Amino acid sequence: MTVTSDPGVNGFSPPTPEDIGTNYDKLGSFHGMIASDVGLHIGMWTLPGERKPASTLLELSNRSQERANDYHYETLGLTSTDHVLDIGCRSGGTAIQLARRSGGRATGIDVSRGQLAEAVASAQSAGISDRVSFQYGNAMALEFEDESFDAAVALEVFPHLSDRQRGYHEAFRVLRPGGHFLVSEFDLRNGKPSDEELNAFLQTWQIMPPTSPAKTLERAANAGFDLVKVEDMSQNVAFSGEGMAYLYADRRDDIVQAYGAEAADHMDHVMPLIRSFFNHHLGSHLYLLRKPRKA
Repeated sequence: MTVTSDPGVNGFSPPTPEDIGTNYDKLGSFHGMIASDVGLHIGMWTLPGERKPASTLLELSNRSQERANDYHYETLGLTSTDHVLDIGCRSGGTAIQLARRSGGRATGIDVSRGQLAEAVASAQSAGISDRVSFQYGNAMALEFEDESFDAAVALEVFPHLSDRQRGYHEAFRVLRPGGHFLVSEFDLRNGKPSDEELNAFLQTWQIMPPTSPAKTLERAANAGFDLVKVEDMSQNVAFSGEGMAYLYADRRDDIVQAYGAEAADHMDHVMPLIRSFFNHHLGSHLYLLRKPRKA
């Protein structure tokens, strides 16, 4: 097996797991202020193919996170005997909701120790810590035995990886034959963004440049996965950019209090670039993959 790192862009070095973990340790609460305090994934503002308008601000964003988790649960078809791995679990919302809906077990891993502490506290508060656990873990080097899980999810996580291909191989390795892997990937739409827009996105989230659906399918196939289905989620990305911009403006005073005036002044410049990038250029696809059963 040969694995290679994804290419970077001029002046940008691929983030290490430590860089990513430090970034979320430092800015996890900030992302919660401007995106959602339920989760840090792209919210499902509308279902695939649905064209209803949506409102804005924090409670709507929270509901979008919960709606997304419901959709992920239904897509995976989890049962009470299943054990699901949440790769990049953040503050635990997805793992907790999947376990609660299925009646089964969930394990979450992340490189942000601060967010893992929040996840443990959330599971305890939800009364579900007997079926949901969290631990530090690197998606490119999972510390689990082969064929440990019935299903896995990685939502807006693989875009962080300096070696996405290794991430797909690791997810395949820890899944049992017949297990499903639900993974989201960012891609570009509507032409090339400006360097300033792209760099604002890369630096704010400690993330790699967006890939393409064709490359994602290639990586999945190289790891051994079969494709079950793929959904275009770009409509939700665009509105998430709007939501973040409105929430940032609405909660700027809180952000100054939490992070200081200098950080807020910096984000005053960055936020319009991120909003434009999300609205005009950032796309997202959700892939349901399956590990073939043994012959």
